[in-house]
Amino acid sequence: MTTTTAEPLHWSAGRKTTLRFFLLFFVLYVVLNPNGVLPYIDVAYSAYIPPFQKLIVWLAAHVLHLSNPVTTFTNGSGDTTYDYLALLFAGVVAIAGAIIWSLLDRKARNYNNLFYWLTVIVRYYVAITMVTYGCVKIIKLQFPAPSPDRLLEPFGNASPMGLAWTYMGYSTGFNYFTGIAELSCGLLLFFRRTATLGAIVGLVVAGNIMAINYAFDVPVKLLSTMLVVMCIYLLSKDAIRLINFFFLNKPAQPANLGRHLFKKRWKNITLTTVKYLLVAYTLILTLYGDIQAMGQYGDAAKKPPLYGIYNVQSFVRNKDTIAPLKTDTTRWDKLTISYSGAARLILMNDSSKRYNFVIDTAKHTIVMNTYADTVNKAYYTYSLPQKDVLLLKGKFKNDSLNISLKKYDLNKFLLLRRGFHWVNEYPFNR
Repeated sequence: MTTTTAEPLHWSAGRKTTLRFFLLFFVLYVVLNPNGVLPYIDVAYSAYIPPFQKLIVWLAAHVLHLSNPVTTFTNGSGDTTYDYLALLFAGVVAIAGAIIWSLLDRKARNYNNLFYWLTVIVRYYVAITMVTYGCVKIIKLQFPAPSPDRLLEPFGNASPMGLAWTYMGYSTGFNYFTGIAELSCGLLLFFRRTATLGAIVGLVVAGNIMAINYAFDVPVKLLSTMLVVMCIYLLSKDAIRLINFFFLNKPAQPANLGRHLFKKRWKNITLTTVKYLLVAYTLILTLYGDIQAMGQYGDAAKKPPLYGIYNVQSFVRNKDTIAPLKTDTTRWDKLTISYSGAARLILMNDSSKRYNFVIDTAKHTIVMNTYADTVNKAYYTYSLPQKDVLLLKGKFKNDSLNISLKKYDLNKFLLLRRGFHWVNEYPFNR
């Protein structure tokens, strides 16, 4: 007869205190970083988070006495000073709460029910986060293919994060591989029978994400670290079984996968229904949102008019042809158009600047200005007399300009034309 691992009736004082801490800490973390885990959670988040942000600002100034005020909150970066302080707040409150709870509830024999439900909360949080991560890679939204701007950027001028994004964005296949791994992890964690396998896969996948974030200075270090911690927590209940199986070559008893049921049947039916609705909501809404986003950004998004890299062939200012001298700080050398409404201008001395770049394809006009100067704008009319030739004629301040540019074939870049080879007689790593 097969026996399963039984839930202990009596917990040690250390285990009870640890549960109290992690329950308070994880719940606080999920509340402060909901990550879209519930339908319409953003509505509730927008209501309670502004007062909390004010509290953090006050604590930073009056309790921690930080030299610089906290003015930036979670944005594209999840590693702002505010985020670290919010994590510190959750940790301190959890420690204090665990101590008070331990003093008030010293007679408790175990917390099997609380442990079960906290495990449910944690695995659903990790699961939904992994599903989100996986879908944006499978749809290929998170890491776009190298843009004209990126292809021209000197290798040494790329930021560590930019290098990582180019590395990931180059390969569609690698996006599929990592995306499927993350999506699989999320799906496995949704169900009790596969949750342990999901946590093992999650530890590997989240560990890889964490390593990239630390090694390439990607500002999602806190979230990725928390995902690793949460996966370790999910595996803690099976620690003895896993050690026996993987390290000691001993038999591992089957886990107790029974649900913690309510006494009334309708409550159990309701809970099961809510579970499958949440799983369906997560999968359908995530995929639907990502597919909708394909038209706005990512590799499948429509390229802007005149997309590409243009080398300046001739540059005429006030009827004077300007020679292409490397010391010239005003003559154009290249124009790159990578994104709608934006362009980058590279001058002869290799300096560059980004511009607002508004194209009217009906009138064949272009308006350019730097982000810092919205008053002085350059106005051009453009024409395409040949397939790869762009002619600009216009005025900037008091100068009339006539510029001839030739489009560069992006497939000439080794990165884009090298492709995949089953057979390589020698490594090609130049």
